[in-house]
Amino acid sequence: MVIHVRFTYACRACEETVVTAPRPAAPIEKGRPGPGLLAQVITAKYADHLPLTRQVDIFTRHGVTLSRQTLCDWVAAAADLLTPVYEDLTATVLASAVLHTDDTPVPVLDRARTETRPGRLWVYVGDGRPADIMYDYTADRSRAGPLAILGNFRGHLQADASAGYDALYATGRIVEVGCWAHARRYFWDAKASEPVRGLPALAFIQQLYAVEAAAKGLDADTRRARRQADALPVLGRFKLWLDEQADRVLPKSPIGEAIGYARAQWTALTRYCENGALAIDNNAAERALRRVCTGRKNWLFCGSDEGGKRAAILYSLVATCKAHGIDAWAYLRDVLERIPTLPNSRRAELLPRNWKAAQPLAPA
Repeated sequence: MVIHVRFTYACRACEETVVTAPRPAAPIEKGRPGPGLLAQVITAKYADHLPLTRQVDIFTRHGVTLSRQTLCDWVAAAADLLTPVYEDLTATVLASAVLHTDDTPVPVLDRARTETRPGRLWVYVGDGRPADIMYDYTADRSRAGPLAILGNFRGHLQADASAGYDALYATGRIVEVGCWAHARRYFWDAKASEPVRGLPALAFIQQLYAVEAAAKGLDADTRRARRQADALPVLGRFKLWLDEQADRVLPKSPIGEAIGYARAQWTALTRYCENGALAIDNNAAERALRRVCTGRKNWLFCGSDEGGKRAAILYSLVATCKAHGIDAWAYLRDVLERIPTLPNSRRAELLPRNWKAAQPLAPA
């Protein structure tokens, strides 16, 4: 418990002027929750996947009566307060030379409809080790979302084969990198109906991943050399096999679609061999979206588009804390306590990476 003692002084000469020390700055002006309570509500929802309605029941069990609307207002106020940190995190992620991105639908309430409509949460994973992670919300899956975020990005973008990214690749500023996990999924689904062709394709891909396992932990230049020596010959044999099979299968069959996807994406799929800093797949982004998928099963929907944007802000900070091995509650509590009075010139201190570096080392 933190107790603030505020002294009151009066002028002994005139006995008229009375001055009381001001209250310490609070995360929410004139609000009741302190930084620790706000951090608890945010962490419970966005790290532990507890909907606000369930948190209300937990608080009630401990003798604290709060309404769901009150918690909603607190989350909204905290997200607004943390927006500058989120913007700095976004700039850090977009400064990467390699980005992983993916998206997932989230149901959104719409007062003009009798049912929810689909919104979208996008994730962007930077190339730092450990990585910084940023989420963005859009009301639909149009290409406007990626275009707005990646308008000034230059580098390699690892994503699925969505047509929404084509306009970005067409600029020449962004180099497309394919995902062998996506390609493998097509062949995995096809093997049930076409094992004679599905299993050999999976065997080729398994060989590619074996090269990656052997190259794990190597620096980028050495990893590239290993891929050039061991993965390129496998890719050459696989491409010959794909071309041979393309005329022997129905294009719309599961195996036909798998072969068609691999051939159409071949340049992007093989690009990882050109640069040791690139990954063989986009699993970094898919892993980052798992927390959204798990949370979605519990909180079910966003209350509005604004709620989706707030979720993107808070997921970004919580996910980056997790990636850096930071206790999200401790981080949020400290940041929410400091940010009301911290000068903008020192705002970079609040980024999870910098915040962790400034913490004292635990005693041995």
